[in-house]
Amino acid sequence: MKNTEQFKGKKILVVGLAKSGFAAGKLLHKLGANVTVNDAKPLDENESAKELQSIGINVICGAHPLSLLDEPIDFIVKNPGIPYSNPLIERAQELGITIVTEIELASILSEAELVAITGSNGKTTTTTLIVEMLKESKKNPLVAGNIGIVACEVAQIATEDNIVVTEVSSFQLMGTETFHPKVAVLLNLFDAHLDFHGTKKEYGNAKAKIFANLTDDDFYVINADDSTVVQLAQNNKGTEVPFSVSKQVEHGAYLRDHAVYFQGEKIININEIVLPGKHNLENILAAIAAAKIMGAKTSRIIDVLKTFQGVKHRLQFVTEVSGRRFYNDSKATNILATETAINAFNEPLILLAGGLDRGNEFDELIPSLKKVKGIVTFGETSEKLVAAANKAGVTKIKSVVNLEEAVPIAYDLSNEGDVILLSPACASWDQFKTFEQRGDMFIKSVHKLK
Repeated sequence: MKNTEQFKGKKILVVGLAKSGFAAGKLLHKLGANVTVNDAKPLDENESAKELQSIGINVICGAHPLSLLDEPIDFIVKNPGIPYSNPLIERAQELGITIVTEIELASILSEAELVAITGSNGKTTTTTLIVEMLKESKKNPLVAGNIGIVACEVAQIATEDNIVVTEVSSFQLMGTETFHPKVAVLLNLFDAHLDFHGTKKEYGNAKAKIFANLTDDDFYVINADDSTVVQLAQNNKGTEVPFSVSKQVEHGAYLRDHAVYFQGEKIININEIVLPGKHNLENILAAIAAAKIMGAKTSRIIDVLKTFQGVKHRLQFVTEVSGRRFYNDSKATNILATETAINAFNEPLILLAGGLDRGNEFDELIPSLKKVKGIVTFGETSEKLVAAANKAGVTKIKSVVNLEEAVPIAYDLSNEGDVILLSPACASWDQFKTFEQRGDMFIKSVHKLK
C-alpha cells in the first residue's frame, strides 16, 4: 500500500457497516486512525460490529445519533446505501465534513493501477470480461468492488504488478474526491436509482465522477451510441476510446462485416461469441477496449469470447429440462434490464417477473412484453405486471405468491424449444435479502423439475 501515513491519528467516523463499512473500519484502524463505527443494527444482533469492537474500535450501534458529530471529525466513510438525506449525513454536510465511500480509500492506497467500470446495466458482465481478458498479461488482474472483494481490501494486497478491475456504482462514486482510475468505463445511462438520486441529471452527475480526476496519461471508454454518456464524458483530460454497435469508431471498438474490431484489428467473428444478446455485444466491445488499453493479448480475448457464458444471475444459462432452456437474470432489478433480457432471445419465451413495489407502473415494459408468449408474476408488483401483460396482449398469464411456485407454473405454460427466463424488473427486497438469494432460489427450483 502507498500513502498509508495520511490516515495516522485522523479521527474518522464510519457510518454503516455491511461489507464496505466493515472493511473500511478495520483497514483505517490498522493504519493508525482513531476510528468510530456507527451502524443502525443493534449490537447484540451485529456480528461485524462485535468483531470490530473486539480489536479496539469504538462501536456505536442501534441508531445514528447526531451527538457523534459533537467531537471534531476529519472525515466520514459512508456506506454507499445510506442516503444523503439521513439526518446524521445531512448534519455532517452542514458542518462541512468530507464524506467519502470506501472506493476513495482504495484509490488512495492501491499501488496497482485501477480500471473502473460503471453504468446502469452491464457492469458486472463487463468487469468479469475485462478480468478474464487480462489474464496471461504482463500484470495480473485482481477483481474488486460490488462484483467481488471490497475494493479497499484488494488495495491492501495489490502491487505494481497487478491491475485492479473494479465495478463501481453511482452510490459509491458520489462519495469520491480524488478517485483516480487509469481507465474509466461508462457503459450506458438509463433511468435508475431515482429514489436515491432524485433526478436523472443528478444520477448522471454521480456517474460522471468516474472521469473527474483523469489526467493526460489516462483513458476513458464510453458508449458512442449513448448521447447522454458522450455528454457526461466531455471536458475531462483523458484519452477517449469509444465503442459502438451501430457505427465504425476507428480509434475504438466496433462491429464490421459481422465481426468485432478494435482500432482496425479484427478480433473475432460475431457468430463465434458464446454470450447472447445485443446488449452483451456492447459489454464485449467495452471490455475489449479497456483490456487492450491495459495490455491484453488478442489470443486471450478470443479464447474468452469463445467460452464465456455469462455471470451468475445476469442472463445466466442454468440448464435444459425437456427441451426448455432456463436462464437466471435475477440481477434485472429495473424495467430496462428486463427489456434487454427479453430482446436477447428470438425463441418463444415464458417470463418470470415481480418483486419490490417502488411505486412505479410497468407501461414501459409493454412493447417488450408483446414478444412474450407467457408470464408468471409474483411478489408485491404481481398485479401491476399482470395489468401490463394484459395491455401487451400476452395470452398466458399466471400470478402466484412467490418465485418457488412460479417455476413449475412457467414450465407448465411452456413447450419444447421455449426459453424460460427469470428477469424480475424489480428489486428483490420484498421476499429476499438480495438478488443473489432470489437467483439461487430460481436455480434450486429449476433443478427440482428434473
